[in-house]
Amino acid sequence: MKKASLLWVDLEMTGLDPTIDKIIEVGAIATDFNLNEIARFSAVVKVDQEFMEKRMVGKFWDKNQVARDGLIAQNLEKGESPEVVEQKLLDFLDENFDTKHPIYLAGNSIHQDQKFIEREWAKLNERLHYRQLDVSAWKIIFEQLGVKFNKPENHRAMDDIEGSIAELKFYLTKVKK
Repeated sequence: MKKASLLWVDLEMTGLDPTIDKIIEVGAIATDFNLNEIARFSAVVKVDQEFMEKRMVGKFWDKNQVARDGLIAQNLEKGESPEVVEQKLLDFLDENFDTKHPIYLAGNSIHQDQKFIEREWAKLNERLHYRQLDVSAWKIIFEQLGVKFNKPENHRAMDDIEGSIAELKFYLTKVKK
């Protein structure tokens, strides 16, 4: 079996404060360094509904009511405990990555997602390399050069991670060989 090199992750959370908010959805795509997909994983993390409704308020969620309502509904229907989701993610890593090496985490503003991973999924965090592939760094450079990628913002984990991979592929076409 071909082993992956990058673990692309996007998390949806109840908010952006890693000391209070909780992960509610995870999307992950394992790719090689050529950004070819090897496997994908998605899961819904069960969070108390009252907590979700309390935290998922304000300007951001008011502008994204469809995403918020979808996340709350799916949480009620098919959410699994954080421990179960973490174990499934660890199994996903064992199936698709070389277990002898730390795994590179990739995505947009991936440092923010890793803060949540550190707090909620310590076993997963132990498997991750300290280096990350952050597409947001590419975005900063290319936007200063007048090159803009229009990534859809659905605020759903799998859609967002697919968009991040497409965005990096776009920027790589702009780099001279």
